[in-house]
Amino acid sequence: LPLLLLLGPALGQGLGQTRFICTSVPLDGDVCAASALGTGSAEELKGTVLQLRETVLQQKETIMNQKETIRELTAKLGRCESQSVLELPGEGKGRKGFSKNTMGDLSRPAAAETLSQLGQTLQSLKTRLENLEQFSRMNSSSQTNNLKDILQNKIDDLEKQVLSRVNSLEEGKLSPRNESEERGKIESTLTSLHQRISDLEKGQKDNRPPDRFQLTFPLRTNYMYAKVKKSLPEMYAFSICMWIKSSASPGMGTPFSYAVPGQANELVLIEWGNNPMEILINDKVAKLPFAINDGKWHHICVTWTTRDGVWEAYQDGTQTGNGENLAPYHPIKPQGVLVLGQEQDTLGGGFDATQAFVGELAHFNVWDRKLSPGEVYGLATCSSKALAGNVIAWAEANIDIYGGATKWTFEACRQLN
Repeated sequence: LPLLLLLGPALGQGLGQTRFICTSVPLDGDVCAASALGTGSAEELKGTVLQLRETVLQQKETIMNQKETIRELTAKLGRCESQSVLELPGEGKGRKGFSKNTMGDLSRPAAAETLSQLGQTLQSLKTRLENLEQFSRMNSSSQTNNLKDILQNKIDDLEKQVLSRVNSLEEGKLSPRNESEERGKIESTLTSLHQRISDLEKGQKDNRPPDRFQLTFPLRTNYMYAKVKKSLPEMYAFSICMWIKSSASPGMGTPFSYAVPGQANELVLIEWGNNPMEILINDKVAKLPFAINDGKWHHICVTWTTRDGVWEAYQDGTQTGNGENLAPYHPIKPQGVLVLGQEQDTLGGGFDATQAFVGELAHFNVWDRKLSPGEVYGLATCSSKALAGNVIAWAEANIDIYGGATKWTFEACRQLN
């Protein structure tokens, strides 16, 4: 840029009115000589002013572009940080009395952790294929062998995809959008693969009663879950019972969650962090006196009635606690989504891995009334006269599974009988 020489008040003090004259001086020019030319031609001055104005506009445009780049980089850095930091212990469900609201503010596992979970899921599927291979040797079915080979090839392809994603992440090739799309494709393939293996396993279980099965959630992920095909009706009372087995720490997660439009926490059973297990109804909460995360099968029941919000909790057939004023006079709303194994932050989704259930679950039944202590005891002791839920009955045809959760034959009642 040319050097500008300003002739102003310093050279003309006491001369009355003062004028400022701008004169362009070459970089190797004589400043002193230039000062004598303060009365240069008007055309030169006009040209200099236009040149300066253009330079200023260019610099302004450059600065604006740099600011926009800084904003984009800052936003990307924020997204990376939010994906790489899990929710801290002590930050929990969005409800009155707690510091964090998870509705719409979801923490997610870091990409590397998600890849690790996918790898573990693949290993679990490979183990199941090995079991099927032993079964096929015993039965020498060519159809079974062909299916096994096809599934094995699919697993090998998935492992290559996971490895490719790891390499791309390490080299910084995947943008957040592309990474999310790739992950969605792999999880979709996992679900399809799991269903194929389950169909193949079903050949070994044709004689199994429709309710003699359990769901297994081996990993703390945000994509393994089961969905009950039927919704709940409007209920002014309920009893919810199930067999459950877990040794997960801290907290076994969310055995089930029921969300309705406008309220993700309509009915939730959750044990997160170091907190005791809790039942949530319309975001109101009661702590349940359960001690069940010892890696053994336990039968639990929770009953509730809208009148005065009275509730009771049963473990292994015995009442262990009760209370009242839990969402009194609030009926359970209909037309929602009932999910097993995940806590919903949005209707049918918004899963958070930190609140996922890890363990095994079976005989999830729902009634629209309060069960008697005798009826609960019959369920816990696997009595042949035990009732099935009149709202939700435990049957394989009523449950869809996703993301690699598995079905196995339920053994707890066989051990008791």
